Amino acid sequence: MNDMRVREFFAIFLKGMLMGFADILPGISGGTIAFITGIYERLILGIKNIDFRFIIFLLRGRLKEAKRSIASIDFEFFVPLLCGIALAFFLLSNVIHLALSEMRSFSYAFFFGLILGSARVIHKQIPVRNKSYAFFLLFGFLFGFFFVALNPLKADHSILTIFFSGFVAISAMLLPGISGAFILLFLGQYEYMLAALKNLELVPIFTFLAGAFFGLITFSRILAYLIKHYRHATLAFLAGLLFGSLRLPLIEVATSSKEELAFLIIVGIAGFSLVFLLERKANHS
Repeated sequence: MNDMRVREFFAIFLKGMLMGFADILPGISGGTIAFITGIYERLILGIKNIDFRFIIFLLRGRLKEAKRSIASIDFEFFVPLLCGIALAFFLLSNVIHLALSEMRSFSYAFFFGLILGSARVIHKQIPVRNKSYAFFLLFGFLFGFFFVALNPLKADHSILTIFFSGFVAISAMLLPGISGAFILLFLGQYEYMLAALKNLELVPIFTFLAGAFFGLITFSRILAYLIKHYRHATLAFLAGLLFGSLRLPLIEVATSSKEELAFLIIVGIAGFSLVFLLERKANHS
């Protein structure tokens, strides 16, 4: 590679790391970081233009067709981007896992601020406030509020559940405003997957990646369709979902002592402010 291509490689790699740092925190969207750093359009178009038929062609031994399909992948973009995201996941998973072990209440107070800030970002994107908006907002809120209380699901770390978590989380990672890590927290898989990353447990990691791959092919397209044709209803539901899911970090924070309350509020405000500053940066990009 010449000097210009090397610089571009490392620039995309660093942007991938920033996306990875964002995506592993519940409440910050990697899609927002991609938008701020100027690679969001290339990311979405790059995914949209991938001809996934190369898998079928390879399985059938049709190598020429497979080669042409593989040529649709923007390797110069996706290789450094995914390497950056993967490294960020590995580095920050250890830090967050330690924080959840040693400062659990403070970690969830920070998550509360992040999720509340993210809910505000999505809510601001809904210009029409009518009965339909109120219905989907309330529906999302109730769904999130009661879903996070389903303890049997939180205890389930089966292959199928992890696959489904990856399937849904990858779509959230692509949307500015909603976090893939929030989806994992919502599904009760966040801490489990953090531990899997920290300990390099290959079975859950590859199961999650397999789910993410199929989610990229299918669910992301469904979500894109809903955003395009039913934008206000979809955003209202997502905002309600985030507001309702605040029950989860509140439950964790409620176990702390009264002496810690002031510090927990400060940490929560810090999380909210981080999302607020990122939103302002995105709006001025």
